[in-house]
Amino acid sequence: MAARLNPAPSRPPEIVELRRLSARDLEPLLREETAAWWETLDWDFEKSADLVRRFVDLRALNGYALVEDGLAVGYIYYVLEEGKGLMGDLYVMREHRTIERENLLLSSALHSIVAHPHVTRIESQLMMLEFSSSRAVPGAAHLSAFDRNFMRIDLRRAPLPEGRLRRTVSIDRWTDLHQESTAQLIAAAYLGHVDSSINDQYRTLFGARRFLHNIVQYPGCGSFFRQASFAAFEPSRAVLCGISLTSLVSQEFGHITQICVSPEVKGSGVGYALLRQSLLALRDMGCRAATLTVTAANEGAVELYKRVGFQTVRRFSAYVWEGFRG
Repeated sequence: MAARLNPAPSRPPEIVELRRLSARDLEPLLREETAAWWETLDWDFEKSADLVRRFVDLRALNGYALVEDGLAVGYIYYVLEEGKGLMGDLYVMREHRTIERENLLLSSALHSIVAHPHVTRIESQLMMLEFSSSRAVPGAAHLSAFDRNFMRIDLRRAPLPEGRLRRTVSIDRWTDLHQESTAQLIAAAYLGHVDSSINDQYRTLFGARRFLHNIVQYPGCGSFFRQASFAAFEPSRAVLCGISLTSLVSQEFGHITQICVSPEVKGSGVGYALLRQSLLALRDMGCRAATLTVTAANEGAVELYKRVGFQTVRRFSAYVWEGFRG
């Protein structure tokens, strides 16, 4: 849907640092965003909104608000992680939303992040940004963009038949004891994969450990749900060869936060078996639907998810800025 142009406000829009505001200043904005995540993605955003409120009131959140006629109508925040900047969220109220306003916030955050001399890379996956494969984005000279699909399956109607396994594996419930072997698997599975261009944590064992810690411990992708998370092992070698990790994003909706298999068992049906186990467990736990995100260029995975019963309900872009030093 194209962004809508609105009449100019009576005063020019102002970019204000989040550290100058309080959670109360952002409250109407956060309430609308929480409703938007629920209406658009069946996602309970309240825990994430509470984190924003807490850190804003602590004057500890990097970012900016777009203020028009005294009202905060949009915001963006970011975090700095070693040599990388991560844009955590960007949202502009519907009545004020235009690509120009979104880009004004993006540009403000970019300039602020680049001012830190140790930062060489900036990543973002902003689900609520107006999507267009051809939209203009600040910092285009250093930008790589990747289209991604947000897909949903109706667990009440999906048949989820048992597939044919062409590799002998055992599938068990995932536990915290598998964290190190899971990190090793992620680093091996994403070697040369398009997703390692989007998230550089996939490129190293250290990064994979950090990625795994984040999805297990923090609510960015919902609350980690061990009861529907599974691991596959090759019995002959007792080696972890696949995982399907899940979270709950609301009371009746699950999310596949990570699914991957080792290069040795790729194409053998292990990935489908793990996905099926997670989806059946989510359904047994009372979930009506499940979601996942996938890079559109990963055509094999997209086709697999379609065959299982997933449908694309939203598209968004992952943006990466690099090469702005020297």
